[in-house]
Amino acid sequence: MTSPNHDLKLDLSHALEQERAFHEACRAALAEMLAAADHRVATGADVSASGADAEALGYRFRSDAKELREQPPGPLFFGRLDHEDGRSHHLGRRRVSRHPADPPLVVDWRAPVARAFYQASAGDPQGIAVRRRFGWAPFGKGDPADLTSLEDERLGRGETTGTSAIVADEIERPRIGPMRDIAATIQPEQDHLVRAEPAGTVCVQGAPGTGKTAVGLHRAAYLLYTYPQRLGHGGLLILGPNRTFLSYISEVLPALGETGVRQSTVEDEIARHDIRAHDSEAAAVVKHDIRMAAVLRRALHARVRPPAEPVAVPDGSYRWRVPLDELERIVAKVREEAPPYAVGRERVRSRVVRAVQLQAERRAGPRSDAWAQRIGRSRAVGAFVDAVWPRTRPEEVLAELLTDPSDPLLAPDEREAIRWAGPPRSYRSAKWSAADLVLLDELAGLIERPAGYAHIVVDEAQDLSPMQCRAVARRADFGSLTVLGDLAQGTTPWAARNWREQLAHLGKAEADVVALTTGYRVPAAVIEYADRLVGALGVTVPPARSLRTDGELTVRRVDDIAAATADAVREALKSEGSIAVIAADQDTGRLRAALGPGPGGDDGGRVAVVPATLAKGLEYDHVVVTEPAAIAEAETRGLHRLYVVLTRAVSRLDVLHSRPLPPELRGCARPGTSDGATRTGHVPDFRE
Repeated sequence: MTSPNHDLKLDLSHALEQERAFHEACRAALAEMLAAADHRVATGADVSASGADAEALGYRFRSDAKELREQPPGPLFFGRLDHEDGRSHHLGRRRVSRHPADPPLVVDWRAPVARAFYQASAGDPQGIAVRRRFGWAPFGKGDPADLTSLEDERLGRGETTGTSAIVADEIERPRIGPMRDIAATIQPEQDHLVRAEPAGTVCVQGAPGTGKTAVGLHRAAYLLYTYPQRLGHGGLLILGPNRTFLSYISEVLPALGETGVRQSTVEDEIARHDIRAHDSEAAAVVKHDIRMAAVLRRALHARVRPPAEPVAVPDGSYRWRVPLDELERIVAKVREEAPPYAVGRERVRSRVVRAVQLQAERRAGPRSDAWAQRIGRSRAVGAFVDAVWPRTRPEEVLAELLTDPSDPLLAPDEREAIRWAGPPRSYRSAKWSAADLVLLDELAGLIERPAGYAHIVVDEAQDLSPMQCRAVARRADFGSLTVLGDLAQGTTPWAARNWREQLAHLGKAEADVVALTTGYRVPAAVIEYADRLVGALGVTVPPARSLRTDGELTVRRVDDIAAATADAVREALKSEGSIAVIAADQDTGRLRAALGPGPGGDDGGRVAVVPATLAKGLEYDHVVVTEPAAIAEAETRGLHRLYVVLTRAVSRLDVLHSRPLPPELRGCARPGTSDGATRTGHVPDFRE
């Protein structure tokens, strides 16, 4: 008699063989898609278009072929939906079909039909009979043998597997190399954010490990797929906190089939000059303060002067005269309209020309556009405009302000903080600081509006100053934002303490704020230990929880930090995954020297020594945090920085200290628990 388990194994084996064969058919179809794309590049643009149309069509064909060629190796699908009406769809990171007009073999995860894969449940099956997930070997190239398992949820019968082992394995897979996409593991609350309408701005308050960065990147990919015309015209921008972070996330969008998306930092977007000067913290805090917007506006418009005398404009043998009171009304009216400075200057010119034109037409009839242009270019009109509304540059205005700051909006000590100790001979020879570039961008925006984007994804937005927020807002005047961050991880001196105020600075005061509180990446043992700091951070954030009951946390007091760090790294190398040693910035050089070229032998590039100030947004399987007290003391928001550092581990966290821990991390709830203990799956308590 055959056992039920034997029958189940036969059914599973048969299903796997069928799916492997289907995957091979999909790979053949993808190869045909690439061959067809290359053929279109060679011949398609010449068939039905010419001139600019041919150029645009050729560019489109070349882009399609390039995108297919750059498709990373790997599985072509990760899930399948069997509908109650008999239809079936495989889901993957991009559409695969034998011919553009044929039904797809694989449906893009962003297609409307794919939404049920993420949203359907036993209580709400949404017309789905069976949801199937596929388990693929880590780092496989999509070979048949790489398909190792599958799971079926019979939602139509009200059955569910509960926590998917395949999803859990994918989430907990070792973190080697850049950030991966999460298309196969998006959770329902994440999917709602990914698929939100593009017109509205969404703010995501996400605790560590909740996937807020991945949600933002997948939202970008979804919007590009679903609204290509809207976003194609204005473009989409990804703003990260630093270039290290951008490098870490750089492969997510290409893996999802989206290439050519600009990924940048606020500093890169506003970089008019190289940074050749450095501010004190006191000066930087003043320059990033929201009051500087009004100070700069007043400094710029202080250059506008009232007319001093009438204007006489020669026109052949005749001379037209615009009286002083009319000129005063023109300048006052334009100032009242508050246009960008350069626009205001041209409005003054055009209205003076109009005043002359009305006189001329009353005397001798209509005048041509060529005549009006000649009057506008006349020396008399040009001299008047230069006198009352002079042409200027952002650098000229800011140099004068920093040479002699006098605006009463700033307190005397604040004016002294930003005053140049040794003013340059002219603005052309000035050395600008990072904060100065923010102010120059503000002035440039006051003079002439910059080009904007249809959508901007802003990560780590809690760290933006009010003036940096205004730089982002100017580039999204007619677009929308996806704002990502965590108030508890705000580490700059000007970091936001609440989202409403930050969103107002971003020009989107009415945006919805959605909290992601369920962690999928950081184990509970780690997040609960780091959460001891939250009460001291001065922000109100929803409590975070983690679905990960695995993970390890070790806190040890040691005599020699460098030697203990080397030992911890050697031990970590015995397990899979990436390893980071995170320390106060001033300690990283000493620790790199202690680790040598490869602790415990060749580390295969798995070990990184990371300054605490660059750890934000990064993830590692095993993190060794050295001397928490030094990290906390290194800057004004040192405890916030320490909170960030402690939540970078997705499997194991070692905390090494020779000095006393910050008070928030001390204490012992149960007598007898001593320092040096290790706990798995929950938080240990330690006494000094």
